[in-house]
Amino acid sequence: MDAWFSPALIKWYKINKRDLPWRHETDAYKIWLSEIILQQTQVVQGLSYYLRFTETFPRIEQLAAAPEDQVLKLWQGLGYYSRARNLHAAAKRVTEQFKGRFPDSYEEIRSLKGVGDYTAAAIASFAYQLPHAVVDGNVYRVLSRVFGIDTPIDTTAAKKEFQQLAQELLNKKDPATHNQAVMEFGSQYCRPVNPDCEHCILNSKCLAYKTGRVAELPVKSKKTKIRARYFNYLVIVDKNKRVLIHKRDKSDIWQGLYEFCLYESDKPLSIEEVLSSKEAEQLCKTKFTLLHVSKDYKHVLSHQHLHTRFYVIRVPFAFTSLQTSVKAETLTEQAFPRLIEKFFDDGGLKEIV
Repeated sequence: MDAWFSPALIKWYKINKRDLPWRHETDAYKIWLSEIILQQTQVVQGLSYYLRFTETFPRIEQLAAAPEDQVLKLWQGLGYYSRARNLHAAAKRVTEQFKGRFPDSYEEIRSLKGVGDYTAAAIASFAYQLPHAVVDGNVYRVLSRVFGIDTPIDTTAAKKEFQQLAQELLNKKDPATHNQAVMEFGSQYCRPVNPDCEHCILNSKCLAYKTGRVAELPVKSKKTKIRARYFNYLVIVDKNKRVLIHKRDKSDIWQGLYEFCLYESDKPLSIEEVLSSKEAEQLCKTKFTLLHVSKDYKHVLSHQHLHTRFYVIRVPFAFTSLQTSVKAETLTEQAFPRLIEKFFDDGGLKEIV
């Protein structure tokens, strides 16, 4: 089907592709690592994490044997921390069940935790030249525009339609280069906004260009509902300059990362309301000294906006051995979410130490 499609894109790709380290790899482990890191992450941000992980864990057995806290610390700042936990779990499974040999079939790759249809197809084609077409956001955009498809891409029908079309277009002799070419073209040329259609290598075939619908495609039917949350962090420092922290372990954002004592409210609160809350009274017990109130932080996640303020409080007693606390000067050794790292970056550590 449409024999012009793959050759045109591969020719463009060989001239215009970015030189990225995982594109020189045939090691399925490192290709898998790059794909997990690049889920929901731009290449410019993910590159340093890929290099850090491959340097720290050159082999999958080393990743499997690492403590979860070390994996989360290396992942810190990338967001979507379930990816890191799934990465760790999958590494353990490959080490235990597959004896450290990364699986070489689409079905076995797809069975790994955190690996979906796209990621399995990418690894299968890049590492083993298996004929599985990838369909990510970039591929949706290219195919919907070139072939004039207006089925909303966030529907089950679209997933089936686009996957079938992508598989029909796939260059079976060189699926790895074909898949890379389509994604690279969507990322670097057929961009979401203001693509250079006049000079596009596909403009003579592109139905969206011919009908003036480039800006309309691809179509989405649903709008993401944004939830507002209000985080009041109590950064409590005892007389020995130890800081109370705890690990988030419930099914929520940042599972497995550390944070300060959190008082979450359903609306913005004044300083007085936070300090007189039951949470503050229970944690601080007696008279305490308010050392610092941070500026307001707005942290944007895909479905949530976190409105946050930090209250640095000194208490006159020492924490018990039953409470998790660390020396103030070692705080940055723990794996905190990026929001708390921003507080540190803005000088919050000086207020604590």
